[in-house]
Amino acid sequence: MRKTLIVGAAVGVIAAVGLAAPASADTDTETTEATTATVYLFHGIPDTPVDVYADGEVVADDFQPGDFSDALDLEAGTYSVAVTADDAEDDSEPLIGPFDVTVEAGESYTGVAHLTEDGEATVSVYVNDLSEYGDGEGRLAVRHVAAAPAVDVLVDDEVVVEDLTNPNEASYGLEAGTVSAAVALAGETDPVIGPADVEVLEGETTIVYAWGSAEDDNLALAVQTLAPASEDDDNGDDGDGWDHGDHGDHGDKWNKDHKDKDHKWDKDHKWDGHKDGRH
Repeated sequence: MRKTLIVGAAVGVIAAVGLAAPASADTDTETTEATTATVYLFHGIPDTPVDVYADGEVVADDFQPGDFSDALDLEAGTYSVAVTADDAEDDSEPLIGPFDVTVEAGESYTGVAHLTEDGEATVSVYVNDLSEYGDGEGRLAVRHVAAAPAVDVLVDDEVVVEDLTNPNEASYGLEAGTVSAAVALAGETDPVIGPADVEVLEGETTIVYAWGSAEDDNLALAVQTLAPASEDDDNGDDGDGWDHGDHGDHGDKWNKDHKDKDHKWDKDHKWDGHKDGRH
């Protein structure tokens, strides 16, 4: 069975493989370039419903912890984003932000409101790698967005990722099917999340988010499944077992100061759950 890994490393910003821009053909079979980006949102802050604003407009209303938004098709460009309390009348008193986010045409993103390792509220924006693996294979990605130290990721009781830290991600290519996924503190074998059955679909990307707070004993998993961006894409396998992809500099696309350094979330978090973000 072919297995490859790709690990993303950044602080506050996730640099990921560039995506193939989807194209469509008109009745004359001419190719039209995409002008929009696809953006999903995930709410990973326990016990704290919020509203999400982009350029002063609500894009997620009464957004509940553990939920994913529907796909947002946004014109390529830069947006001012803010996260507020769910009963806010506007975005003038945000809990997080405002900060600028630039999206590029033809790419797929997931913006995640979550806790840092130290329990502060923040936002991380991930570029979703939707390139395909070979026949019969899919991609399992894990994103560490929990108030917890470094973790190891286990698939079918085998450690496949070591020392994954918040807010980084790792991607694991494997045969399509149902796998048992679990998260343990780095260097330990007893899971702090899971094990849970996760379905990896052929040619698709399944993303598992480890979220919540270790201190408050409410760590949980949430799963998002995304279809491929194209039928053929170079996975960047250098033959050493690691899938290196294209980790070139994407430029200063994201405002790097996402944290609200003056705001700490209430530590009395009691939410726990596992919701499906299939799209």
